[in-house]
Amino acid sequence: MKYFTLPGYGGSGAEHWQTFFEKNLPHCERVEQADWDNPNCMEWVNTLEQKIAQCEDEEIVLLAHSLGCITLAHWVARFQRKIKAALLVAPPDLENQEHNFQSYLPTPLTTLPFKTILVSSDNDPWIKKERAEYMAKQWGSDFVLLPNAGHINAVSGYGEWEDGLKLVQKLTTD
Repeated sequence: MKYFTLPGYGGSGAEHWQTFFEKNLPHCERVEQADWDNPNCMEWVNTLEQKIAQCEDEEIVLLAHSLGCITLAHWVARFQRKIKAALLVAPPDLENQEHNFQSYLPTPLTTLPFKTILVSSDNDPWIKKERAEYMAKQWGSDFVLLPNAGHINAVSGYGEWEDGLKLVQKLTTD
């Protein structure tokens, strides 16, 4: 099994749960984007496609955070490669925010053709709980709501996220 982390805007630093996953899951690596601070949807999607195309004979699990979740949804809309599963953590609601991510609009909301779990927080500044539930339903994802978890990143205290690893295990063993 091969794991790829898909960070969001700004990348994921040394204290982020994605970095922790990269150190604790076998065969886990980051999909490195050329410019973390000036995201371009098609560039990010093409970078993801290049990584996945190199692993045709392996089962792939994607571990996305924030804008990485939206990148994954756009990748699915453009490419029809088979993957095993995805963990979608703290996707932003780009339609209802002021931001510079116009290349990501509109957010694809079609059912994802693989098993997914969407994890959100009831106080994420980038998405309301109801919108996260709606996105999970549209994508066909199991929904996990974390209380008072902010944007589920290092600033919110999500570095060594053992419960997140348990969600990955659930995705890969069910």
